[in-house]
Amino acid sequence: MGTPDFAAPTLSEIAARGHEVAAVYTRAPAAAGRGMALRPSPVHRLAESLGLPVLTPKTLRSEEAGAIFREHHAELAVVVAYGMILPKPILDAPRHGCLNLHASLLPRWRGAAPIQRAIMAGDKETGVAVMKMDEGLDTGPVAMVERVAIGPDMTAGELHDRLARLGGDLMGRALAALSHGTLDFAPQGADGVTYASKIANEEALIDWSKPAQVVHDRVRGLSPFPGAFFLADLGKGAERVKVLRTALAEGAAEPGTLVGSGGVVACRDGAVRLLQVQRAGRGIVSAEEFLRGARLRPGARLA
Repeated sequence: MGTPDFAAPTLSEIAARGHEVAAVYTRAPAAAGRGMALRPSPVHRLAESLGLPVLTPKTLRSEEAGAIFREHHAELAVVVAYGMILPKPILDAPRHGCLNLHASLLPRWRGAAPIQRAIMAGDKETGVAVMKMDEGLDTGPVAMVERVAIGPDMTAGELHDRLARLGGDLMGRALAALSHGTLDFAPQGADGVTYASKIANEEALIDWSKPAQVVHDRVRGLSPFPGAFFLADLGKGAERVKVLRTALAEGAAEPGTLVGSGGVVACRDGAVRLLQVQRAGRGIVSAEEFLRGARLRPGARLA
């Protein structure tokens, strides 16, 4: 049971290890692209390529959905970023319950956006955890964990890809342990609980009045999606410019002011250097190329 790119390596690992997959549950195809054509999820496409049956129910709360789920006679459900709440009848249906792969070191960053929140908070470490699901929000007991260091310039996209690969391997090992009766669970501790709420649109606007480290962490935590951005007048009024990469830099001025000619922007404490940016409807370019084309000079203000 999974939907986005993050879940695909786990399905690949399960199939490669020879487990019998009774069914793959994923979100229904969604409209995407300029033509708004319906596009199957990454897990949907992978499942079809593997010849596996795919189900895309709109809800799991109906009696019909529960009956269909029970008809699979599954020993276990593996859940990775599925995007739908599993009611108790679904959780209880498989003999071994439902195992979830979560991208954090539980109980830190329970919830929807653990990868982005970890980086935005300046965490130095995160990981993936295999948890037995209960009715709470990522509150179930944990069986296995793999830890990953978060580099000072690592983006959410880079961390996502690393955790996705590591998570697939971890779930594969968890299933092997389960089959040998050696998969043990421990309850999560009560200390250190944090919640990774969904990223709100207003969070993507860069606040230059924050310290440089906070701005840098916000940029990399939202890169590549949804992307932190600033507003600047590039000749046709305020335009949104997405920032994909920054680096900490030296500089002092009113927050939001371009300092020198190298794309350095002053923050409340220190400065950041713009490295990669993207204007609406255009490709990603270096900050130097962007500044030349935008004709932004030292002393210009970014909102």
